[in-house]
Amino acid sequence: MLLSRVSRFFVVLAVAGASLFAADQQASKPPATPVHDATDTYFGVTIKDPYRWLEDQNSPETRAWIDTQNSYTQKVLSEYTGRAALREQIAKVMKIDSIDTPERRGDRYFYLRRRADQNLDMLCVREKGKETVLVDPNTLTPDGSISVVIEGGSEDGNLLAYGQRKGGADETSVTILDVGARRSLPDTFPAARYGNFHVTPDHKAIYYAKYIQGVGPRAYMHTMGTNAAADKEIFGSQYGTGEYIGTELSPDGRYLVFRVGHGAAAEKNELYFQDLKAGGPIRTIVNDISATFDFDIAGDHLFVRTNWEAPNGRILDVDLRQPARAHWKTIIPESASPIEDSVAAGGKLLVAYLQNVVTHIKVFDATGQFVRDIDLPEIGAAFVRGRWNQDEAFYSFSSFSTPRAIFSYSVSSGKRSEWARITVPIPTDQIQTEQVWYESKDGTRIPMFLVFKKGTVPNGHLPTLLTGYGGFRVSLTPGFSAQAAVWVLNGGLYARPNLRGGGEFGEKWHRAGMLQHKQNVFDDFLSAADWLVAHQYTDPSKLTISGGSNGGLLVGAALTQRPDLFRAVICDYPLLDMLRYEKFLVARFWVPEYGSAAESAEQFKYLRAYSPYQNVKPGAKYPAVMFVTGDSDTRVAPLHARKMAALLQADNGDSNPVLLHYDTRAGHARGGIAINKQIDDLTDELGFLMWQLGAK
Repeated sequence: MLLSRVSRFFVVLAVAGASLFAADQQASKPPATPVHDATDTYFGVTIKDPYRWLEDQNSPETRAWIDTQNSYTQKVLSEYTGRAALREQIAKVMKIDSIDTPERRGDRYFYLRRRADQNLDMLCVREKGKETVLVDPNTLTPDGSISVVIEGGSEDGNLLAYGQRKGGADETSVTILDVGARRSLPDTFPAARYGNFHVTPDHKAIYYAKYIQGVGPRAYMHTMGTNAAADKEIFGSQYGTGEYIGTELSPDGRYLVFRVGHGAAAEKNELYFQDLKAGGPIRTIVNDISATFDFDIAGDHLFVRTNWEAPNGRILDVDLRQPARAHWKTIIPESASPIEDSVAAGGKLLVAYLQNVVTHIKVFDATGQFVRDIDLPEIGAAFVRGRWNQDEAFYSFSSFSTPRAIFSYSVSSGKRSEWARITVPIPTDQIQTEQVWYESKDGTRIPMFLVFKKGTVPNGHLPTLLTGYGGFRVSLTPGFSAQAAVWVLNGGLYARPNLRGGGEFGEKWHRAGMLQHKQNVFDDFLSAADWLVAHQYTDPSKLTISGGSNGGLLVGAALTQRPDLFRAVICDYPLLDMLRYEKFLVARFWVPEYGSAAESAEQFKYLRAYSPYQNVKPGAKYPAVMFVTGDSDTRVAPLHARKMAALLQADNGDSNPVLLHYDTRAGHARGGIAINKQIDDLTDELGFLMWQLGAK
């Protein structure tokens, strides 16, 4: 299935002609944090960790420290005028009608949508042209802390699995809904990290996978009407905390396929299947190749997308009646453009390619013969959803200047019709996009999108927001960003380079930014900043950076390696202590991407060289920084931001503020947080950047 890359958008409208924040005022001194000596020894090298005690999230000392930090942060931000006006502008833009790409099951269409006057997405169904709200989380809690997500269901659309998420946690508790009767069944599943739920055609059983903290992934069969605690484990006992399992049930209920991923970027996948109709054992498709294998089920066949012997990707046809490797057929060979994703829909294959980071979608028949292109209106990003046995597919499209539009697409005829369109109250026709190329430190050419208001002329001091990611094969395609749109319409420059470590140019590009090559990612980012200054777009006093998760590591490394280059930094839900990261939550997933300081002397050496927490230099002058995290981040441990904020507050040789924005209810999955709360957070973050830039 074609997957969109979800990014967090900052939305703000500046008040023209008036300074929102008093840039000449200095923040008060941050609260002192006690130092408790702790050390680790790696291959004969002793590493000090003065804030180890902050790793204990639930200790009374840590909780008191968090409260003190939050009080300090809010005091600093509240001292500056303009916050109320800024929040009003953000609310005006974010409180809009929104809708997700639908998933069709039977004759029903399931999707999430939110009205402009609501805080959270509702779970909806459209049948016979009429929309019905199935679950409205806006009525579940007064504080909007519970959101809903679609987790799967039956092929006929009569049963739907949906999850409830608390705050921004990754875990969901799952309920099975009888759609026709509009009632919940007694089959419920406690909060955990789940894969999709697949209901058998006879509605007698459910297949699903979940990740057990400290144990690993397991796949289960649930008999309808029984307690989930008694579910039968059917696969996965041989795997540990560094793997995950996904399951897929064929539409006719005959085949159950298991996909095992080794690491978050899945440097290696294993595929297994079971013929449920024949009642045979679980059989191996592939488990001995270090490559990625993803798939769609099409009758008795799997269409397998892989980078095995094809760094840019190819698609194989695997007949489940003859699954041995000798019978595999390449139906869509590798090309110069990497395959971003693919989906089997309407008896055909819809394949998304990236050509210089721009999405292009081609349609092929089941033998790999080209049928047609799906025409996209401009440089942008697309996401496709469909099912093998349904002619109707859906795709969404957006660009830096075009908010998301959703189209119904007939795979057989190529005809399309608009299904939904999102509008925002800003003049997006004034937004212009240019792709430039620059050289990184080692001479590698890197593309970068520059987004600006029509008529903007480089003057050497444009307020600039530079962001990136660079990891886990994630491709940053040019889809709509409210952050970019509003920033540039108020005279700023938005810059987004496509760093190594992503998937924009295939697996070779990814591997050039992982493990011992991770410094390439930081060099690419720093070279982008240097290029913007050298080409007189901006200067360090007007240059800000932001990044989240792996992008938080990116900006953390950038601010410690080149603190002179930036005026302000937003560091969201980051990894920062790269010597201890793998010890917490689900971070064993990331060892194939980053390496392990504890397990390899070579990997310790390069991790130590760039780990932000270990590279803060006492007395050095650092830019203004806001670290953002929260208790409900069950993906990247919040301890990274806690420890780094304490260290940088103590060792900064400049008076620039170092703040910790710590939410006791929010987490990594920002889409699960109420819009009003998101508006508050973005007001704080964007207000911080505007204050530091002296924005008008």
